[in-house]
Amino acid sequence: MINDAGLNDVIEESEGLKGILTEYVGNKLNPKDGNVTIDMLVETMSSDFPELILVLAEENYIRGYQQALDDMQEILPAQKRKREKEFLTE
Repeated sequence: MINDAGLNDVIEESEGLKGILTEYVGNKLNPKDGNVTIDMLVETMSSDFPELILVLAEENYIRGYQQALDDMQEILPAQKRKREKEFLTE
C-alpha cells in the first residue's frame, strides 16, 4: 500500500516486485527524465491489469463508506447532546 504518496512522486530504485514494476513501467512509457512516478505506475497497471485496479477501487470505495458510517455514529450523538443543551439553556 502506498502511504502519504502523491501521484507525481518519483519511485526510487528498488528490488523485488517494486523494482520489477518500476522497470517495466519505465521501459513501456520511456519517460524523458528517466523517472517513473506513481501516476505512471497506476496508468500502466490500469491498462495492463484492470482487474487489479478494479478490486482496489472497490475496496477503497467500501472502506470510504464504512469510515463515513463510523464517523456518523460518533458525530450524531454529540450533535444531539449539543442541541439538547442549547434547547435547555434557551
